[in-house]
Amino acid sequence: MRALAIAATGMDAQQTNLEVIANNIANINTTGYKRSRAEFTDLLYQTERAGGVANRANQAIVPEGANIGLGVQTSAVRKLHIQGELTQTNNDLDMAIVGRGWFTVQAPDGSTLYSRAGAFNKDANGALVTVDGYTILPQITIPTDTTDIQVGQDGTVSVRIGTDTTYTQVGQLQLANFANEAGLKPLGDNLFGETDASGAAVIAAPQSTGFGYVKQGYLETSNVDPVKEITDLISAQRAYEMNSKVITTADEMATIVSKNMK
Repeated sequence: MRALAIAATGMDAQQTNLEVIANNIANINTTGYKRSRAEFTDLLYQTERAGGVANRANQAIVPEGANIGLGVQTSAVRKLHIQGELTQTNNDLDMAIVGRGWFTVQAPDGSTLYSRAGAFNKDANGALVTVDGYTILPQITIPTDTTDIQVGQDGTVSVRIGTDTTYTQVGQLQLANFANEAGLKPLGDNLFGETDASGAAVIAAPQSTGFGYVKQGYLETSNVDPVKEITDLISAQRAYEMNSKVITTADEMATIVSKNMK
């Protein structure tokens, strides 16, 4: 009975949907996290009666055919790159991007990765790094005798050394943009990798055309909406239950047919 297989695909799809929602809720407090959304497409249709052709020779064309769907499948899990709210930290090394753009970081293997999480720190040499120790690109080194750090909205990093009354520029943050942000590959640890789907990174200074700006002393929070996630969770549960009911009903009908054939 096809209903069993069709309902099974529905249960599998809702299981995937539930896993995506669970991951969103788990990362509700993750800095720079972008919520995901499961997207589905219907499966191939089995044609019982073709439409637009004559049912028999020398007869009228059938206006509407009979096509029975075979279920649903997961087509994509889309990352929604929508701006998250900003939270003030008053930490000089915390930075948030307002608008489009990604911080560029260098992984230990030398590859370039991208992140929206601006909770930065300094390594033993004073270089600006992520919480996992990945170097920010281009590399910016804070002198050891620095008493104050200022980061402009255009990404310029200036420091006051010792008792100096003036600030010295020590670096310039660069941001990356992509033609298709949804095509970036999520790698965990708030990091994303470039893919053929995302297109090549376009590097420029903050506040350049098409790029956002940097706000020092703030972090971008997760863009997960708790109310929406709970609503989606309830919807997924109800859909799962309905597909389960279809399987139960189809099984009962098959049992009745089996008994009548004996």
